[in-house]
Amino acid sequence: MKQYSFFPGCSQLSSAKEYGVSAEEVAEALGLHLEPLKDWNCCGASSAHMTNHLLSVCLPARDLALAREEERDLVVVCASCYNNLRSAQKQILADSSLAQKVHGIAGKNPRFEGRIITLLDLIMHEVGLEELGKKVTQPLMGLKPVSYYGCLMSRPRGMMDDDDPDNPAFMDDLLTSVGADVRPWSYKTDCCGGSLSLTRTDVVVTLVNRLFEAAEEAGANCIVTACPMCLANLEMRQREGKLIFSKEHDLPVFFFTELVGLALGLEGAEEWFSRHLIDPRPLLARSGLNRSAG
Repeated sequence: MKQYSFFPGCSQLSSAKEYGVSAEEVAEALGLHLEPLKDWNCCGASSAHMTNHLLSVCLPARDLALAREEERDLVVVCASCYNNLRSAQKQILADSSLAQKVHGIAGKNPRFEGRIITLLDLIMHEVGLEELGKKVTQPLMGLKPVSYYGCLMSRPRGMMDDDDPDNPAFMDDLLTSVGADVRPWSYKTDCCGGSLSLTRTDVVVTLVNRLFEAAEEAGANCIVTACPMCLANLEMRQREGKLIFSKEHDLPVFFFTELVGLALGLEGAEEWFSRHLIDPRPLLARSGLNRSAG
């Protein structure tokens, strides 16, 4: 089994616990062992960069130093964490004076030169669609998702090593390989307004409503994401939107790992789905995927 260092991230232990659990279980089922970094700390998403630049580098840099000591590639599941860690790595490796300053503050060498990779990319590269398809026990027929990356996995340019930042396809391909009828749309990397959730809810509701309208126009019956902030924003504002917009939305939002885990027949899916604000289980039942209750 291939070994990787793993940055859990704060959300995956709390508000997006279903993402963290499903990610680790899916990885293990695919022969990818994720070993959490010992004594990791919050990377500063999503407020550190609004407070102090040095703080925004030092927080993820300490995690990079821990990964450097492990001498393995670092796997990240949260889009915000991925963006923060990749950004800090690039700054530190490009600026020796900054690296030295961060070293003094963190007390460890932050010059991590290994790969920082999302679980989505890892599955695509190390497992592959053909092998993934062979492990499917319950094809996701009846599900018509649109893939939603949000803005943090693709921006700024250079965040995506292999996928197309303007029209990424990895999530589409992965979901297709487990039996879903993925619908094309042009809003894959549009912002949901997550960073404005508390300060400009009017803007956020408008952005989220536009995403749901576009998903429905594409013929989707659910949205799939790899970002805990996006999922929380979409679920919460979907309800709020019903009070503001004339057309109601009722589209469940999944983490991609939940659907892969469901397709692989992993136990515990019922617990994952029960944590959602928009209950996805009625859609799964209508789609003949009742085994999620096992």
